[in-house]
Amino acid sequence: MTTGRNGALLVVGDVITDVVARHRGPLAAGTDTASVIRTLPGGAGANVACWAAEAGSADVRLLGRVGADAAQWHERELVAAGVRPRLVVDREATTGTVICLVDTGASAERTFLTDSGASLRLEPADWSDALLDGVARLHLSGYLLFSEPSRALAEVAVAAAHTRGVPVSLDPASAGFLVEFGVDRFLAFAQGLDVLLPSRDEACLLTGLPEPADAAAKLSRLIPLVVAKSGMAGAMVARAGAVVARVPAASATPLDTTGAGDAFTGAFLAALLAGADPQQAAAQGCRAGARAVERVGGRPPHRGTGGLGHRTVDGPSCTHVPRLDGPAHRPRR
Repeated sequence: MTTGRNGALLVVGDVITDVVARHRGPLAAGTDTASVIRTLPGGAGANVACWAAEAGSADVRLLGRVGADAAQWHERELVAAGVRPRLVVDREATTGTVICLVDTGASAERTFLTDSGASLRLEPADWSDALLDGVARLHLSGYLLFSEPSRALAEVAVAAAHTRGVPVSLDPASAGFLVEFGVDRFLAFAQGLDVLLPSRDEACLLTGLPEPADAAAKLSRLIPLVVAKSGMAGAMVARAGAVVARVPAASATPLDTTGAGDAFTGAFLAALLAGADPQQAAAQGCRAGARAVERVGGRPPHRGTGGLGHRTVDGPSCTHVPRLDGPAHRPRR
């Protein structure tokens, strides 16, 4: 793919430490279950940014919030992936952590245990309109909506983007959290979006319709462009109340489905920035999703870790990729 030439992608979202435990068969209650465990960098927002950079976007930026416990490690990993991070360091909360339980059977399906930590403590004070300088697209992680401070920041970011004519996309992120947050509240926020990228389950939950195609079509009456991700069933592109394209999934042998949707979203946005139409961009997203499920963790490979993500948090942070305005680490109470 050609690199994007029409401006930068700014992602605002979660930066998380993933503890991935791969086990075979059901968990053994009250005793041990043999597993292969890795500590890896993750977070839906950070993953999207890394996959967009891997897909060819020359300027991908990320605003997120982390604890002092892992700030340098996460910054190094993002820089090594080609992302320009602006990480706000929270002095009170630790970095968010997700335990990913991955069944190594045929489905490679995963279950998340989530401690959002500092990631959802982003707040309007962490935002600056200067973050949009040179930006052609703004993408928000749906996890931002699930706490009052980060939801307020998301509202400020959307308003600033609209003022500048920058289109805004969002991935709903979690069907479980959507239930708690409330469908009506989510849809009220979604009216300010230009692109929605739900999973099949999220699309059905948001509309109350059992068929993903019907759900995507209905959502596209509210949001101009809806791209529903359906895993092994590929993706659907919907506009103006109708599904206008169905994109088949790329073949893959699943190892770990963690981050597959993030990979799709990152590659999809990178393709749009490079001038692709939504159907072409969805095809790029499907290919990235297929690559993602064939590796452990939610990030593409890079020379920094080779995908193993051995965690070290001390030492100087990398600076060979230019950061956004001001220091990458901005302490916050």
